[in-house]
Amino acid sequence: MAKLTASKKNAEPSKEFGLPEERKYPMPDASHARNAKARAAQMEHQGKLTAADKKKVDAKADQILKRQ
Repeated sequence: MAKLTASKKNAEPSKEFGLPEERKYPMPDASHARNAKARAAQMEHQGKLTAADKKKVDAKADQILKRQ
């Protein structure tokens, strides 16, 4: 997975995030998409992410992973 520095993350357009309104779960490439799905599942399990938000992250990640 390529390193995503804070400056690169801040430069990403909101549409590149799983939760664009919060700018969480950046997905500039497939490896970040897979990682976002895993982290969202962890956060949902811990009760820190709603099922609806996890569904949004998964949907965005699936779109990116299908492009390959």
